[in-house]
Amino acid sequence: MKIRIVDAFTDRPFSGNPAGVVILDSGTFPEADRLQIVASEVNLSETAFAHPLPPGGEADWALRWFTPATEVDLCGHATLATAHVLHTTGVASGTVRYATRAGILRTTAHDDGTLTLDFPTAPLAPVAAPPGLTDALGAAPLSLHDTGEHVGDLLVELADEAAVRALRPDFHALGACSRRGVIATAHADDPTSGYDFVSRGFFPGVGIDEDPVTGSAHTALAPFWSARFGRDDLVGLQASARSGLVRTSLRGERTLLTGSAVTVIDGELLAGL
Repeated sequence: MKIRIVDAFTDRPFSGNPAGVVILDSGTFPEADRLQIVASEVNLSETAFAHPLPPGGEADWALRWFTPATEVDLCGHATLATAHVLHTTGVASGTVRYATRAGILRTTAHDDGTLTLDFPTAPLAPVAAPPGLTDALGAAPLSLHDTGEHVGDLLVELADEAAVRALRPDFHALGACSRRGVIATAHADDPTSGYDFVSRGFFPGVGIDEDPVTGSAHTALAPFWSARFGRDDLVGLQASARSGLVRTSLRGERTLLTGSAVTVIDGELLAGL
């Protein structure tokens, strides 16, 4: 069985966010504990598993995502990686629909090689700071928002880009501050930089101290920053060590996330599922 490692939200190998992708031949998933074992072995932020669905339904593929520690409800970069594999191997073309724990998601391939994800927009609700957040994060928030059921993060606005880049969180303490993780964000310091806002994502509660580029977080970052800038179309830079760009387009209850991907490893899963 093929297993691939794909760098998502980048057009260069060894940057962006790497995801494992396993395309299953059967029409069902193996037991969850088997999928979790593979994801733990791959040991990336997420490993995606997909299998084809019968024609004529509301979706073309079933899709699930696992971190090294648990299954998650929504993952952007591993969805982008899966779409990249389906298109580059000739299995799919155009728009593909996926049945997931977050509902029906869509990806569309473009002639320039980029892919667009059609995801639900995260509902934002102002919240009070949980106890210990400032100490755990290492910076004082300007504002905080809950990001809803499927994303499950705490969106933390900081004073400026430099503050986001300088963060060195206490990951153990930070894990108690949200259901899934903490997204720290600020406006870009330089308006000519090619991006409008920066972010970093920390998810110690699901086994990921810092995620290189978090597509799902941008379903919350898009409405947050679109309201601030007064524009629906923006570019976000996730300022991790690997870094990556996400183009966001707010479309009411849906958010479009566009990026590139590169396959860096194409191998065989010898243990099987």
